[in-house]
Order: sequence, then structure tokens, then C-alpha cells
Amino acid sequence: MEQLFWGCFAFGILLSVVSVLLGDVISQAMDGVLDFLSVDFFQPMVVAGAVTIFGGAGILLLEYSPFGAIGAAIAALLLATISGWLILAFYVRPMKRSERSTGFAMAELAGRICEVIVPIPVSGFGEVLIRTGAGHTNQVAVSFENVAIQAGEQVVIVEVNDGAVYVSRFENTSEGV
Repeated sequence: MEQLFWGCFAFGILLSVVSVLLGDVISQAMDGVLDFLSVDFFQPMVVAGAVTIFGGAGILLLEYSPFGAIGAAIAALLLATISGWLILAFYVRPMKRSERSTGFAMAELAGRICEVIVPIPVSGFGEVLIRTGAGHTNQVAVSFENVAIQAGEQVVIVEVNDGAVYVSRFENTSEGV
């Protein structure tokens, strides 16, 4: 029984290392072959954690508890199941919900305040830096009012047309309050 526990412990550690280092590579190589197994409890983090805990708890229970081999296996299985559910509930599911995207739609940019990073001439193109979600983007900008706007100025996007944002100087009226 001790060999089983040591084997599970080593396999769990190996599975953890492989899934961290090569998880994305293996996932892309298999291209959805195992999608039918997409039950939350079969996530690599949960399986690796539960197998490692089963092995480690079994080793410790065999050595330091009054349980026999069968009692240690049952207790280790119980601990592994509980820990698997805890990993799932407090790590895997919250991480699934916390994914952020840097994607955005150009139409959503109207009304956003941004900063000019390449000066916008009276009748030409410049560039603005817009903060979006978890990142930022640079976009081609045109002066909405046909006035020159210097780099470093804050502007507001009035409209998006033909792949460019039309901007106007942003005047913050709440500063004097």
C-alpha cells in the first residue's frame, strides 16, 4: 500500500509540473479531443491536487496514525476528495470567472477620455492612447473641430468613423469645484 501512496504522490507532483509547464501546448496539440471530459472536477489543477494529497496523506497516515493500510487509504481518499472540492470551489471556479479580455469594439470608444500621444494637426491624423479593460490601445485620431491638438492633452472621443476616432479637447469643469 505504501508503494501506491508514493506512486500517487510522485504522479501528482509530475502532473502538476507538466500541466503548468506544458498545459497550453498539450491543449493546443489535442485540439479539443478530450472536450467531452469538460466536467469541472476533472480540471488538471483539481486532479493533480487530489492525487498528490491522496498520496501524501496516505504516506503520513500509514506512518503516524493508528490506522491500518485500509483505514489509511479510506482516510486519504476522504481527504483527497475534500481537498479536490475545496480547490475547485475556491481556486478553479473563481479563476474561470475572473478572465479579462483586452478586446474591445471601436463603436464602444465614443465618449471615452484619452490622451494624445502624436499631435493632431488641423486637417490630418494624429494618435491617441486609450485605456481599455485590462490594457490600452493606440488609435488614429482626427480633430473633430478641425483644430490642432498637442501631445499630452486630454481629449474625448466624439465619434468613430472610417477606422479613426474623432476627438475634441476635454475640459474638466469639476476642477474648480
